[in-house]
Amino acid sequence: MNVFENFTGKVAPLPIANIDTDQIIPKQYLKSIRRTGFGETLFDGWRYLEAGEPGQDHSKRPLNSDFVLNQPPYTDANILLTEVNFGCGSSREHAPWALQQYGFRCIIAPSFADIFYNNSFKNGLLCIVLPESQVRALFEAEQQASIDNPFQLTIDLAAQQVIEPNGQTHGFEIDAFRKQCLLEGLDDIGLTLQAADQIKAYEAKRREEAPWLF
Repeated sequence: MNVFENFTGKVAPLPIANIDTDQIIPKQYLKSIRRTGFGETLFDGWRYLEAGEPGQDHSKRPLNSDFVLNQPPYTDANILLTEVNFGCGSSREHAPWALQQYGFRCIIAPSFADIFYNNSFKNGLLCIVLPESQVRALFEAEQQASIDNPFQLTIDLAAQQVIEPNGQTHGFEIDAFRKQCLLEGLDDIGLTLQAADQIKAYEAKRREEAPWLF
């Protein structure tokens, strides 16, 4: 997992509540467990005018010009600003994969579904919970921006702050263990490998004590 570094990114507004994981990544794409190629099918039913299938050339599919990610300046946004209960529905890990592979590094919302929230952190995707009033203010600030001067936010994970261009800050809470994992780029495998020497020592000891097990 990559180390999460503080960054300033372009914000894409998606003011829809209760976006579920089937809307984030439709079920027909869940056959693959390769963890690659999901970015082009993120929000598939909203981004394209025709239904898609795994393995097809998505670059040739007609785009829905009304969808925010198909409009400048949001095509290369890396912060998603959305509404309550984001990521509800089935517990598919492909949802954070798709968001990351599209280019999103952070999602800001008033609340997240629990399983999606946990899956996101395990994959290095930062989910920031802010009060609805602050999220609404960010939506309003974004609406005042222009194509030539898009709305951007700075994410300072170490200080636990979202910083607007005018300098206004929004503090957020995050579990200390999850924060440290993001800052050090540690997923479950990385955490386990930190104890590699102890694991090898235990295995060597067990081999001496019970060689028949090996």
